[in-house]
Amino acid sequence: MATALDKRSDTDSGMLVARFKALADPLRLEVIELLRSQEMCVCDLCDRMAIAQSKLSFHLKTLREAGLISARQDGRWIYYSLNPAEFGDLENYLSVLRQLRPQRPANPCPPDRL
Repeated sequence: MATALDKRSDTDSGMLVARFKALADPLRLEVIELLRSQEMCVCDLCDRMAIAQSKLSFHLKTLREAGLISARQDGRWIYYSLNPAEFGDLENYLSVLRQLRPQRPANPCPPDRL
């Protein structure tokens, strides 16, 4: 029986991997937490995180490429915000995993396969 997990394309799987990798870094998680309450510019993020802009820019780029945040330019400032739909996709993926039935134990390997 095919599941929603089986129907994922290579592109979908690649984006899923990119999103989980983006979330696996403590600094990027901190950015996500700060953006939960409001849109913020780079200077505010740098101040709140006590991090250099050059270091933060790398992490913001990773989050943007994973589709987890978006950027909006207003004059010379760039404002970042979360992309809730992308987090919904991650939630849906995890929901499917949560609904999986317990797996059957593996078949014993034949002794001649050593």
